[in-house]
Amino acid sequence: MYQNNSAAFVFLSSVFCGSLVIASVISSKIITIAGVVLPAGILAYCITFVASDVISEIWGKEKARQVVMGGFAALIVCLGLIHLALLWPAAEFWDNHHAYGSVLGAAPRIIIASLIAYVVSQNHDVWAFHFWKKVFKGRHLWIRNNLSTASSQVIDSVIFITIAFLGVMPILPLIIGQVIIKMLIAFMDTPVVYFLVWLIRRSGTGTEANRISQTS
Repeated sequence: MYQNNSAAFVFLSSVFCGSLVIASVISSKIITIAGVVLPAGILAYCITFVASDVISEIWGKEKARQVVMGGFAALIVCLGLIHLALLWPAAEFWDNHHAYGSVLGAAPRIIIASLIAYVVSQNHDVWAFHFWKKVFKGRHLWIRNNLSTASSQVIDSVIFITIAFLGVMPILPLIIGQVIIKMLIAFMDTPVVYFLVWLIRRSGTGTEANRISQTS
């Protein structure tokens, strides 16, 4: 019988939440990839869509939504702890407070932007994945994965960049850059999604879950 705390489910849920939180923390740094400007957390955040799509495929819509809400809770806790760390008086001998604040000081705004973009885009991803699953009658995982992830990534990029960086830096280049890179990553992550789904089904971890997800 399928166990809710199976190793694969726990692993994917942990990767999802960990990638989500660290993406919010490191996104205050702006990087360039092949001349495209984007936040440093982009790769970590893209990993969350891989994890959620695999969870959706194996364990169904409700389990995926539970993981999404777990990630939301993790972001709230992260925001609170960062705010507390910034407010807490530093030891007299520690002289890195300014550098610490310059790195993490932008994190609360970025995390708030992440929260809003996250709730909208991740719930859309779960909905879209299962919408296309019904349309294709459970077949063509690569199409379902790309359609749900691509549309969700565009939604996420527009919301996140606008809230996080409006008035701080030009947002249009960041939005365009994020969308371009995310589309490339979404295309490249399809083999990863296929491999993880195959591996979990082969191991038998998601056997009962697969039967449940067929009706989700």
